[in-house]
Amino acid sequence: MPAASLPPMPALFTHEFATDPYPAYAWLREHAPVHRTVLPSGVEAWLVTRYADAREVLADPRLSKNPAHHSEAAHGKGKVGIPGERSANLMTHLLNIDPPDHTRLRRLVSKAFTPRRVAAFEPRVRELADRLIDGFAERGHADLIHEFAFPLPIYAICDMLGVPAEDQDDFRDWAGMMIRHGGGPRGGVGRAVKRIRAYLAELIHRKRGDLGDDLISGLIRASDHGEQLTENEAAAMAFILLFAGFETTVNLIGNGTYALLEHPDQRRLFQDALAAGDTGLLRTAVEELLRYDGPVELATWRFATEPMTIGGQRVETGEPVLVVLAAADRDPSRFHDPDTLDLTRSDNPHLGYGHGIHYCLGAPLARLEGRIALAALFERLPDLRLAVEPSALRRRGGLIMRGLRDLPVEFEPVRG
Repeated sequence: MPAASLPPMPALFTHEFATDPYPAYAWLREHAPVHRTVLPSGVEAWLVTRYADAREVLADPRLSKNPAHHSEAAHGKGKVGIPGERSANLMTHLLNIDPPDHTRLRRLVSKAFTPRRVAAFEPRVRELADRLIDGFAERGHADLIHEFAFPLPIYAICDMLGVPAEDQDDFRDWAGMMIRHGGGPRGGVGRAVKRIRAYLAELIHRKRGDLGDDLISGLIRASDHGEQLTENEAAAMAFILLFAGFETTVNLIGNGTYALLEHPDQRRLFQDALAAGDTGLLRTAVEELLRYDGPVELATWRFATEPMTIGGQRVETGEPVLVVLAAADRDPSRFHDPDTLDLTRSDNPHLGYGHGIHYCLGAPLARLEGRIALAALFERLPDLRLAVEPSALRRRGGLIMRGLRDLPVEFEPVRG
């Protein structure tokens, strides 16, 4: 189509875009699938929106995860990556490093996420979900983000890391500061990161004298047995597992619940499956919710280590590349009727948790938590409904994640 006759490009990163970015992503997929743009932070980056290009980019070794490869000094000012991680000496984690260090650290941490260990965690997740619902079931109303979707994965990942029960509410407060983004006090994210860093250093020191079966103890054992894991690496790994291990699940539960409430036919299908004990549909439902409006909108930062071509566009050394998972997962060239929520969808190789060597390590745990949380909500509160108009809901700020600030709901109070 001649440039003069192109429909105008939708505005990116506005309030309207945050509410529903999918029309803008459809425009980019069709007309500018690899698009250079200025992000709200002022950093220029390439957005990759087509599924085939996205899969290639996510697995391309020429794209580094290390911000030191950025051609600008922006990474030193906290404009790429997690705010505060550099000043808190928490840079050496799986989202920021390449092989061979990535291979070594991932191998150590992967022992915590084996299918056997994740399956063994299921009763604890069910207990957490029921306890949280018990806290508001008699009221007949709740904010499902703050009272359910947020605390559930926080307490779960704290258990897995080995954070003592008496410290977990502090972690909940710090984590809340981290995900508020624009909704909290200025500098709050950086302060929360520093507090977590100080706490993890102290906890690692304490655990050296009393090792358990938790993940931090496992990192300490690896360090003490010649695996060359420094204390900074151990703290950074624990930090990123906390950060990546809860926010994605908060958004999966929140976005998933909202999608079911907004699609009554799919909600009935989901609740019928719960009543029938149809575990197969419950699993495909979680995968479809991850594809349809997943918790991670853009994959984390990558930087070209040499000149390369992506989707016909020349990308120079040092330039940032961001894969738009939300756009790739609605690409009609890969998914039939991609803008329709279909919980029975079986051909669903979505990119919600990435692809390649940086595929999300905690994906099995997140899936388990999402499945249990959604099942518990719609089983125990079968008449669950929104307490506000959809237009009143607000998305949290931030570039990478996609999630709701709150989700007010009503339901028939459950006595006793």
